[in-house]
Amino acid sequence: MSITKEVELTGMKRVSQAVALALKEMRAYAKPGLTTKELDDFGAKILSGFGAESAPRITYGFPGWTCISLNNEIAHGIPSRKKILKEGDLINIDVSAVLDGFWSDNGGSFVVGMDHNNHQPLVETSKQILRKAISYIKGGIRISDIGRLIDSEAKKAGYKVIRNLTGHGIGRSLHEEPKEIANYQDKYNLTRFKKNSVVAIETFISTTSTIADTQKDGWTLLGNRGGFVAQHEHTIVVTDKYPLVLTEMNDIWN
Repeated sequence: MSITKEVELTGMKRVSQAVALALKEMRAYAKPGLTTKELDDFGAKILSGFGAESAPRITYGFPGWTCISLNNEIAHGIPSRKKILKEGDLINIDVSAVLDGFWSDNGGSFVVGMDHNNHQPLVETSKQILRKAISYIKGGIRISDIGRLIDSEAKKAGYKVIRNLTGHGIGRSLHEEPKEIANYQDKYNLTRFKKNSVVAIETFISTTSTIADTQKDGWTLLGNRGGFVAQHEHTIVVTDKYPLVLTEMNDIWN
């Protein structure tokens, strides 16, 4: 969507607060011994407290309030009583919601407890690439140039990017134009970021895989070459200067 009225910006700030604080609190709540279903239930209570509804449940019939992906799962992990968090696990939580007709999306990967499996370098790389990418976004900048930046920074750090998962426009629905804000330079995408538009920018930084494949459950995504992936995401409003990061209070950069 494009922000044209103050009431629209207010609406986007409210729903973004809901998803950002849900993500922040879920990250703090995650600990060894907890199931991903318990973590999802916790997030559901936070969203409900704001009067927000789960975006993936409403839009796609997703079997959970939030997407919680564990270890080698890239995205769209289904919360389950059978998945129990362990010390050193790599976990990703993606929280998106709708409130009063406005939609917002954010996510972040982190390590549960002590980093026994050395996932933290991957996590930190994803965080810093997202920060750098957002700092370059403003009205008139080509979307493909941001993809090139993300891909280049990942390669410098010794990683790859997932090519078939992208950021996207958001605001009046979960996925809007621009439909694809890729993590690599798509030379055929001549679209430019527009001032006052709302977009969800996300990184998918990978150790070995480049494609995410859907599993038999119809939701969970795994890498085509195995390994691990870190994702971080903010919903922002594009300006002619530094973007307004609506979900900054999720503290994924800290």
